[in-house]
Amino acid sequence: MEATIALRLPRDAASVPLIRQLLDGTLRSLGVEPQVRDDIELMLTEACSNVIKHAGPSDDYTVSASVHDHLCVIKVIDTGGGFDPRELLDPEPGAEEGRGMQIMRALADDVRFTNRREHGAVVCLEKRLRYAPGAAGRHLMAT
Repeated sequence: MEATIALRLPRDAASVPLIRQLLDGTLRSLGVEPQVRDDIELMLTEACSNVIKHAGPSDDYTVSASVHDHLCVIKVIDTGGGFDPRELLDPEPGAEEGRGMQIMRALADDVRFTNRREHGAVVCLEKRLRYAPGAAGRHLMAT
């Protein structure tokens, strides 16, 4: 079994808590361990926040998340001008901004950035899931 959600959201800060709560509720009902859910929530927040801050001039973006077996795959897709992740500078120690990419790379098991020149960017985050003993997801997702 595979569980998938996808939303097209306005490029507005109010959209971030909505998708975060929706995904967390899904993972919680499957029995994903709290620490893994927290990591996913932070990765998702950083990816969505980057779109909201940097993906002009588009008015919306798409978030899809799928869970299959022991893997969660999140894609955050914008229709802005795109970016080259190799050109991003590491923030200074103690900097308040510019740490989103580092956070995503630290928490995700795999991170991929696809630049679609002048058609936006795709950030793909993968996280291996751990389920609580007896969790529904352990049995449902393995079938």
